[in-house]
Amino acid sequence: MGSMFRSEEVCLVQLFLQSGAAYNCVSELGELGIVEFRDLNPNVNAFQRKFVNEVRRCEELEKTFAFLDQEITRSLSPSFHTPLQDPLLSPPAPQPRELLTIEEESERLAQELREVSRNRDSIRAQLNQLCQYRGVLTQMHFLTTSQTAPPPSFDPVGLAENRQDVRLSFVAGVVHPWKVPAFERLLWRACRGYIIVDFREMDEKLEHPESGEMVQWTIFLISFWGDQIGQKVKKICDCFHTQTFPYSESQAEREQVLSGLKTRIEDIKSVMKETEQYLQQLLMRAVAVLPQWRVRVQKCKAIQMVLNLCSPSVTEKCLIAEAWCPVSQLPALQSALREGGRKSGSSVDSFYNRLPPSTSPPTLFPTNAFTAGFQNIVDAYGVASYREVNPALYTIITFPFLFAVMFGDVGHGLLMTLAALWMVLEEKDPKLRNSTNEIWRMMFGGRYLILLMGLFSIYTGAIYNECFSRGLAVFPSSWHIRPHANHYNWTDEIFRTNPYLTLDPNVTGVFTGPYPFGIDPIWGMANNHLTFLNSYKMKMSVIIGIIHMTFGVCLSLFNYIHFGEISSVFLVLFPELCFMLCLFGYLIFMVIFKWAAYGPMHSDKAPSILIHFIDMFLFTENKGNQELYSGQMTVQKVLVIVAVCSVPVLLLGKPIHEYITFRKKKRQAALRGDRRPLLAENGSINAQQDELDTKAAEEEEEEFDGANVFMHQAIHTIEYCLGCISNTASYLRLWALSLAHAQLSEVLWVMVMHNSFSNHDYVGSVIMVFVFAFFAILTVSILLIMEGLSAFLHALRLHWVEFQNKFYSGAGYKLSPFAFASLISFSSTK
Repeated sequence: MGSMFRSEEVCLVQLFLQSGAAYNCVSELGELGIVEFRDLNPNVNAFQRKFVNEVRRCEELEKTFAFLDQEITRSLSPSFHTPLQDPLLSPPAPQPRELLTIEEESERLAQELREVSRNRDSIRAQLNQLCQYRGVLTQMHFLTTSQTAPPPSFDPVGLAENRQDVRLSFVAGVVHPWKVPAFERLLWRACRGYIIVDFREMDEKLEHPESGEMVQWTIFLISFWGDQIGQKVKKICDCFHTQTFPYSESQAEREQVLSGLKTRIEDIKSVMKETEQYLQQLLMRAVAVLPQWRVRVQKCKAIQMVLNLCSPSVTEKCLIAEAWCPVSQLPALQSALREGGRKSGSSVDSFYNRLPPSTSPPTLFPTNAFTAGFQNIVDAYGVASYREVNPALYTIITFPFLFAVMFGDVGHGLLMTLAALWMVLEEKDPKLRNSTNEIWRMMFGGRYLILLMGLFSIYTGAIYNECFSRGLAVFPSSWHIRPHANHYNWTDEIFRTNPYLTLDPNVTGVFTGPYPFGIDPIWGMANNHLTFLNSYKMKMSVIIGIIHMTFGVCLSLFNYIHFGEISSVFLVLFPELCFMLCLFGYLIFMVIFKWAAYGPMHSDKAPSILIHFIDMFLFTENKGNQELYSGQMTVQKVLVIVAVCSVPVLLLGKPIHEYITFRKKKRQAALRGDRRPLLAENGSINAQQDELDTKAAEEEEEEFDGANVFMHQAIHTIEYCLGCISNTASYLRLWALSLAHAQLSEVLWVMVMHNSFSNHDYVGSVIMVFVFAFFAILTVSILLIMEGLSAFLHALRLHWVEFQNKFYSGAGYKLSPFAFASLISFSSTK
């Protein structure tokens, strides 16, 4: 599907869908996922559209499916409980008859589940009550049933008058253990101590009827005298929502009731078992068909919502739709329309027409698992305008490289590479792909980006000659001490008394040539190691930055040529390149020329590039700083003059050209006179003469807004000229972060790992194990994660600001094709 250099060519098509075949045609297009439909009824309320009833039917079915899913989660046995898996083969969208069948079967299954669940809950509640009643009778069997005399604190006069009513009564039941202290306290206060309360815990845990949790209920037995106290006791029991049961005064009756309870409990348990088995059968039926039903109904709902975007024709025999479609997919579009008509048995095929777009088409870039991460980095800044050059193609290389410049270390890069390689090799694992952790999904989606960052970090770390802050002596050093010691007659005493010795490269045999690859490991032992790396990495950062920005300016050439802005090539691109190369390109030339012309033997005579660059702008000559080459001052003056002259061209060239072009068009329009077109621009013969007159009047009234054009070009000129300076300085972050990463790694090695090498006995070996574990934790958490994230963010900024603003507008919008795969995957992640 095209290339990543420029977005796919997208056209606006008008679809004529026969009424009987519209559903199947949209279904075929949804399976392909190649078109994005436009709403032709923007002013129509969502509840007033033609297919709103079908959408509501699908929503009702989704509610039924949600109930089935809830029942499966709540009631399915753990031995059968597995998460609902999406079907391996996506089923097709259902036809109207098939949707009716799904509706009937799902409603029947849901109704059966409601009835069985209701019966199961009722039986379970009844079983809990019987078990509680059994516990009450079992735990409280020690109480006597004979009537006892009233307590001596009763009023003897009143007691004598109502002696026939004074009998010992009981209230027995269960209460939640959390309510026992308050329950007991209120009983004592309300009844003034004229009761006897006994609490016992049940031997088994029973289910709470409301929360469903297992609770070890507390059994209570209240003995009291008199009806008034009995009424108070019953009201208090109702207030605390206790479950009370009849408690006979006769021991024989209680034993008879207990025997009957045991029989009833056994019968209810057998009924409960059969009900549970039938419920599991229904749930397994739901597990088997629910994923297929859900996908098919989602597809049906999506189709009906697309049909709501269409407008009926005048004759009501077809639906008219408009959609964006890649030009390369037009044959597939026609095939889908033909296949939809064949499935519907329509005698007239649906067809499409290409329309001239009134707005800019959407942007579509073909991506895969490798390029998706890089494209997302660019899209986070802004989606490319239609047919604009795509920076993601170059970001595949430049982003990992700039990251590695700041993160260069062989050891750290190797660890990052291994982690990314594991994600790449296990990318088909459903557990990794379907994880709900947002941070993990982001890392897993950029696994190829992390892999390249790790590989480039190994490369730059080899150049820096750093592996966990230690040097690697892959090749023998190019610096040799023995020739220098022999030349100056150094003795052993000199080596013992001088911690640092200076090597003279002019002595024969001391310096034998450049190191084969990267930095010589002998620099790790030098006391000016940090000074040398500072100079090297700073110049390297400037060179990389200027090349990166110049490349971005050159990419604007492809945009100007594609969009027919040839004048911008000469009035914008060439002045920008002249300004950039004459100043900062010349700075790179001086750095490279100095490296090539002055070796270690002549380093003491090398001139200062910084002084030369300052003198270049001041048009002065410093006698104390010799020239790099003959005629340097003349060349520098010419370059500065060319750079300064390019600024007025960049500032005034484009506004003047646009004004001349406008005057030329206006003059040609005046020569045409009063001639009016017979047809509209879109070729329609139905255009009214008033429309043509209005358009002609608008063209006549259009005036050239010179102030606005000049203001935009002035802003661009100032931003570019100042940006060349500030952006070049911004690339020094490559030097700063690379140095910080190396120094932090050095400190971690010296402060943690190096101390464990002081002990050489067995105890030291044990200590080294724990020290190494601590060192590994700090390395992963600080140097890999924190430093890696910091380098990633800085590389992201260099691409968004310093690179992409030279040619990339990012003012487009993505093509969002109507595809069942994306709709179903989105709903499954919610």
